[in-house]
Amino acid sequence: MFETAELGRKIGRREFKKIAPELREELLELQERLRASRFFQVILVFAGVDGGGKGETVSLLNGWMDPRWLETHAYDGDELTGGRPEFWQYWRDLPPRGRGALFLSAWYHQPVLDRVYGNTDEAALLKKLERIVRFERALASDGALILKFWMHLSRNAQERRLKSLEQDPLSQARVTKRDWEHWRMYDRFITAAEQVIARTNRGVAPWTVVEGADPNYRGVTVATTLRDALERRIDRAEAKAKRKAKSKKTAGGKDHHNDVAADTITVLSHLDMARSIDKSAYDAQLVEQQARLHLLHLAAKEKKVSSLLVFEGPDAAGKGGAIRRIAAALDPRNYQVHGIAAPTDEEKAQHYLWRFWRRLSRAGLVTIFDRSWYGRVLVERIEGYAGEDEWRRSYGEINDFEAQLIENRTVLVKFWIHITKDEQLKRFKAREKTPYKRWKLTDEDWQNREKWDAYEQAVNDMVQYTSTADAPWTFVEGNDKRYARLKVITTYCDRLEAALETAGATAG
Repeated sequence: MFETAELGRKIGRREFKKIAPELREELLELQERLRASRFFQVILVFAGVDGGGKGETVSLLNGWMDPRWLETHAYDGDELTGGRPEFWQYWRDLPPRGRGALFLSAWYHQPVLDRVYGNTDEAALLKKLERIVRFERALASDGALILKFWMHLSRNAQERRLKSLEQDPLSQARVTKRDWEHWRMYDRFITAAEQVIARTNRGVAPWTVVEGADPNYRGVTVATTLRDALERRIDRAEAKAKRKAKSKKTAGGKDHHNDVAADTITVLSHLDMARSIDKSAYDAQLVEQQARLHLLHLAAKEKKVSSLLVFEGPDAAGKGGAIRRIAAALDPRNYQVHGIAAPTDEEKAQHYLWRFWRRLSRAGLVTIFDRSWYGRVLVERIEGYAGEDEWRRSYGEINDFEAQLIENRTVLVKFWIHITKDEQLKRFKAREKTPYKRWKLTDEDWQNREKWDAYEQAVNDMVQYTSTADAPWTFVEGNDKRYARLKVITTYCDRLEAALETAGATAG
């Protein structure tokens, strides 16, 4: 695989001085076009053998381009994620649309090292690579331009490079015992690299293998590849924007989201909405379950078992009331409630999952979402904020996101609190008459009632594609608020208790 990167190609100093100014000017012009249009973000990943010139190439790009719109992120293996999933740090560092970021020692670094050192077998490596492919595919599907550069040196060239760095007083500190250890393991690194590139070289996130021996050659190769990819993508995005603007002028106004029969049977049709509990029984059981939750959470915090609770449901379903009953059992220092509304301008400049990844709490704490990433396949679908291809692929992206949470010792509990249409109308009218609740009722709430059947179908699809064995949906019959609140807290306690038993068995 690497034979073409061991041909000894070079660019002389005179030729480099001739090429560099024009190439730099072209990159700056493209960078400004991207910044002005904000069509997409640029993600450059650098990996390869030690001494291959990754750092030098990143420095070159930072020097040639406007650093205000170009971030650099490096991960040395000691990155403090606070017990969050590994990919949290990468999502956190993604650039917004219109900007670029350079990633060193990022998501490919540890899988390669683990395989070289024998910490994982081939099956484990392939599993990690598949997660990377899904991560990159999600970003690319959202428009990101992803370019990956593998900086290569032959075994002899790497030895010469390390010795040269050691002899230079300015760079000798950069060469460590581990670099030489890796050189002695050269063949293992190459074998692992071949597997990585073969499995993750996709059209949406291609690898470019760069011969790294000559700094002029590798710099021009990377910069030229970036220039060409940027030019193609920006031209294509500008043409697409023009077509879209033209089509808006001629498009009809038919709304297909309401084309759902009122008598369509969905997963919500089978709920027994008459379920209820009397006040005295509720009061006694609520206190009992809150005390139970308090003790369970203290044990979970000690064992670094996190919780993430998702609350979805129609307007006025009682999500806030259920959340307050859970929060009352917890120390306010140990939980965070996020009420999710329409995305801000900052959030619109990112993949839709970005704002949820960045809100994940440290290990052992509780994160509660009042509305969540499921807005992508509910309100964004029904209201037309996301195209059909966008919300359909979101099911898989959501499942992968939740799988990473669960693998990271997070108890994920997803509640759909349901009420009937008549009960919602009753609560809306009550809110109109209650001064401290009137602010909750908006014109949008009334408008959403007109699309009740469409939302029910969207919920049915959501459950079909995202209710998995490890992350099932819990349906809560919410016409009786007391019944709903008790079911929510009891379900959470049961799930947390089971997780702690599993954690204890694993530790034992």
